[in-house]
Amino acid sequence: MPPVSLLAGQVALVTGASGGLGRGIAVRLAEEGAAVAVHCRTAVDAAHDVARRIEESGGRAVVLRGDLTDEEACARVVREAADWGGGRLTALVNNAGVQPVRELPGMTAAEWRAVVDANLSSVFACTQAAAEIMREQAGGGSVTHIASIEARQPAPGHAHYSASKAAVVMHARSAALEYGPHGIRVNTVSPGLIDRAGLAEDWPEGVRRWRAAAPTGRLGRPEDVGDACVFLASPLASWITGHDLVVDGGVSARPTW
Repeated sequence: MPPVSLLAGQVALVTGASGGLGRGIAVRLAEEGAAVAVHCRTAVDAAHDVARRIEESGGRAVVLRGDLTDEEACARVVREAADWGGGRLTALVNNAGVQPVRELPGMTAAEWRAVVDANLSSVFACTQAAAEIMREQAGGGSVTHIASIEARQPAPGHAHYSASKAAVVMHARSAALEYGPHGIRVNTVSPGLIDRAGLAEDWPEGVRRWRAAAPTGRLGRPEDVGDACVFLASPLASWITGHDLVVDGGVSARPTW
């Protein structure tokens, strides 16, 4: 039998898809048959590289640009994705966000708000806009937020990031409750440490400690998170909503005492 495409016929929007984790998610969705709107804020060339990779593999992709800390931009990007998809949007992956390092004693309210706006308020606005479309179409749709294991286990210098990701997890649970009657499922994926070019050189001690702590003995790959997003957007997850899927190679299972 020919392989089954889990997302055949779907139209997906991935925010922050110009590189790294977002690239891996967008490519995996496309590999499983979805037409993918690749969102970026400023990295337009990188976003076009992602779209070209998808198209060269036989998929469909479009690049959309917008600053998602602006509520109107969120609504516009979602609307443009649906218009490109023929009036349909079946999957949204809220991946865009920031992860600055700043200790709490010296953090300003403006620095706190910048992280909350990028990581949480954008999720709220994009989800709200997407749900307005999904609730009117047959079959509803799925929304997946990219959270983090730091939503439950904070790291020094990441108080604003950890708090925003914890709120993202609770937003998904609340949205699952309220949007569920309209056929919309909302979940989160919480990655652990995801590898990137140069990470081992930039943070050798952290990478060493992670590998020692992870039962699987390795860092994550963007494709690992992409696989989780494919699953949650697919019919295989049709009865899964309000769930936080941890993708961390088992690090969270390690005792902390």
